[in-house]
Amino acid sequence: MRNRLIQFAVLALVAVSAYGPATARVAGAVETSPSLSSIGPLTFAPDGTLYAADPQAATIFAIDLGASANGGAPGTASVAGIDQKIAALLGTAANEIAITDLAVHPKTRQTYLSVMRGTGTAAQPALLKLDGAGALSLVTMADMKFSQVTLPNPGRSQSIMDLAFANGRVIVAGLSNEEFASKLWSIAYPFTAADRGTSVEIFHGNHGRLETRSPIFSFVPYTVDGQPTLIAGYLCTPLVKIPMAALNPGTKLVGTTIAELGNRNRPIDMIVYKKDGKEFLLMSNTDRGVMKIPTATFGSEAPITAPVPTGTAGVKYETVASMTGIEQLDLLDATRTIVIAKGADGVKNLQIVILP
Repeated sequence: MRNRLIQFAVLALVAVSAYGPATARVAGAVETSPSLSSIGPLTFAPDGTLYAADPQAATIFAIDLGASANGGAPGTASVAGIDQKIAALLGTAANEIAITDLAVHPKTRQTYLSVMRGTGTAAQPALLKLDGAGALSLVTMADMKFSQVTLPNPGRSQSIMDLAFANGRVIVAGLSNEEFASKLWSIAYPFTAADRGTSVEIFHGNHGRLETRSPIFSFVPYTVDGQPTLIAGYLCTPLVKIPMAALNPGTKLVGTTIAELGNRNRPIDMIVYKKDGKEFLLMSNTDRGVMKIPTATFGSEAPITAPVPTGTAGVKYETVASMTGIEQLDLLDATRTIVIAKGADGVKNLQIVILP
């Protein structure tokens, strides 16, 4: 998943800052040498602080990458067979690793990848960095400064599905073990403690009912009609807007379904970008390719509150035919995205793609 932090007007500044020091300062109760039992979604704050999710422990780590963030060539290069190269670096086979996310550093534009090595309970987490010369390296967390926060009442393996940093807060989507299982947490940074979170209910047009247990698989912070909002993707595939002001601890909210994008599908990743003066949401999926979705009607689209027998409804989209097998994506800069694409031969390639 992904550096999906806030609006992208700031991208014009990237070229100026990319070659400067990539320093960050972890706030709160600072320790050293973070120890993760698993690693999943990643995101960066604008200052370069890395937020890494440990779904197994239902914990978010804020990590100062220190000197390791400044090494190597700025930028990111395409790498064919990225899964094979990661496996070789970790001393295993490509079918023994899972790339769980990627995120682009906001200053160096280097790409960080979260990886699980092995399967089942024996799987071990790893963090890797890819630079502008195509050099892949293992990020050793020994002596790195960090702080952490643990979510209450986690819902097993789906405790954390996605996260983002916006307006000084870490937003986390996942499941709890409560009756209203689908949850969003808005956690102030510096970390103190995570609250009970906000329970989220949506109307799923393809299923013709309200749902409280389906998790948000991917989301992005976005401003709709001047209001900070989350645009969230669910299984089978409703697209929902959720006002960030409604994320109050211990409460319940009903998200506004603005699109049904097709059943038998799961969103994987999403970013927002601007092209030719217009803004778009780009969303990768398990079974319906990559969707390019105009954002102009997000504020005016009529809510979907009745069954949708036709499969799709609401906000329109187009399928990007040139982007196939996309499993992860993030913005590289104002005109390009970085993706991991699985080829017909099963090999995964990290590619730089012009935004459609």
